[in-house]
Amino acid sequence: MAYTLTNLQDDIKSYTEVDSTVFTEAVLNRFIQNAEERIFRSFDADMERHYATSTTIIGNRYVTIPSDLRVIRYVQLKDSSGNQVYLEQRDPSYIATYYDTPGTASSTLPKYYANWDENYWVIAPTPNAAYEITLAYNKNPVSLTDATKSATGTYLSNKYQDLILYASLVNAYAYLKGPQDMLQYYGAAYKEALETYATEQIGRRRRNEYQDGVIRLPIKSESPSSY
Repeated sequence: MAYTLTNLQDDIKSYTEVDSTVFTEAVLNRFIQNAEERIFRSFDADMERHYATSTTIIGNRYVTIPSDLRVIRYVQLKDSSGNQVYLEQRDPSYIATYYDTPGTASSTLPKYYANWDENYWVIAPTPNAAYEITLAYNKNPVSLTDATKSATGTYLSNKYQDLILYASLVNAYAYLKGPQDMLQYYGAAYKEALETYATEQIGRRRRNEYQDGVIRLPIKSESPSSY
């Protein structure tokens, strides 16, 4: 059975045998939000994958970071001929070596990007044309506690009910400073559910890796006659 927010809140109270005078809605929501964050930090899910497309500006080395970004996967540039080029990530100090004259466009295609601050990436060499740029990243998922998801559920609550329940119960028992054996029990149950979740995500990607965003670069090899 898929979890709505109310279903999950009720199960947390039922499993712990604690009523709403202690587990208020705000407290329960914190359990659930912290559980989701713990799961998201442990393993990236397919439903978190997202793409954003923009266009570079001639002479402007900055690219805006999507507001819902959690982890960057790759940055892809399309040149004037339609060829796709993957930018390599570098340290900002490396990127800085390309900026002898800030604001001046380079004569070559951008090759690198780096984190500039929480709002921008910086690319180098500085764009000399308006290139289409695609950002592939893992986004911050919407919580089950959000009003837009509370009635319909999320990817986790609809497909991995045991995982989000056990993670929430670990938080609940820690909050209660309850019996250590129960905390350990649900901790072990959470780890087992997380392993299943991770295995299924990895298995899906191995079966369908050509649609998974795997960057494939040509491998140059000498012809047999050259040896």
